[in-house]
Amino acid sequence: MALLQEGPNLRPQGHERRWFQRVRVNLLGRFILPDRREFPCQVQDMSPGGVALVAPVSGRIGERIVAYVDQLGRFEGTIVRTNPTGFALAFAATPRKRDKLAAQLTWLANRYLLNLPQERKHERFVPRNSHAILVLPAGTSASCQVVQLSQSGAAVRSQVKPPVDSMVRLGKVEGRVVRISDDGFAVEFTTLLDPNSFEEEVTSR
Repeated sequence: MALLQEGPNLRPQGHERRWFQRVRVNLLGRFILPDRREFPCQVQDMSPGGVALVAPVSGRIGERIVAYVDQLGRFEGTIVRTNPTGFALAFAATPRKRDKLAAQLTWLANRYLLNLPQERKHERFVPRNSHAILVLPAGTSASCQVVQLSQSGAAVRSQVKPPVDSMVRLGKVEGRVVRISDDGFAVEFTTLLDPNSFEEEVTSR
């Protein structure tokens, strides 16, 4: 695959081999703390050596966690820094996995630079049961109405309007708020849902 000549240098040479340039990417994911609690997160920037995550909670420096990042997969690492909005994770990965991640990040960076189109959105429909429970980043919940739904996202009518880019849970499904409207907001799910059962995962029975 051809790469941009001025794209990010993700493979340092010589004595700087252990340092990696971070790339800003907009990806969603989730992470699991040592006590098995699981939370949504958003990638702030990432390199073959680690990632900075925006998250509703943070572990402690030195803790080993597992993170799942959309389009990139599963990573293990150690928390090396915390801040009010999340934490930074240093990966425990083989050289082969680092090289693979470098190629993936270069592709993502080039896609953004070239302004290539995103994947085709899925057809939306009005669910049979529109009631759903919205869980906010702080852990509080509220009732809402799903007015349109697809495998990849939903339009929600709600008095509560989480900020754009915040992570929420709609029913059992995690997602990121991508747009605010007069009567609610739109959410994009972190994973593509099963076409045979996604309505039940989102709305309440």
